[in-house]
Amino acid sequence: MLFLKSIGKALSKLNILLPESVTIFILPPSIDVLRQRLQGRGQDDHTVIERRMRDAVAEMSHYAEFDYLVVNDDFSLALTELKSIIISHRLAYCRQSSKLQDLLSSLLA
Repeated sequence: MLFLKSIGKALSKLNILLPESVTIFILPPSIDVLRQRLQGRGQDDHTVIERRMRDAVAEMSHYAEFDYLVVNDDFSLALTELKSIIISHRLAYCRQSSKLQDLLSSLLA
């Protein structure tokens, strides 16, 4: 699993280097909640939080470049959705067909 800090050019390079990769964008439930989460950490001053908010909006503008979108409103649900995406990707035909070739041959014989 790879997490990108800067999305624009990095995502393009990732797709070139790993064309079979699956990309997942994790969204906050709202701008207000994102701001509350950043402020609630108590780690950054107002200036840093404002910069991070601007960066977040710029990054979120790339959402359509991703294969999947997950909203991190309820952590447990978001985690379940992430696991489901990963499992479904692992079970895709292109990944399973060669692995299950012997079984498929015997079932169809």
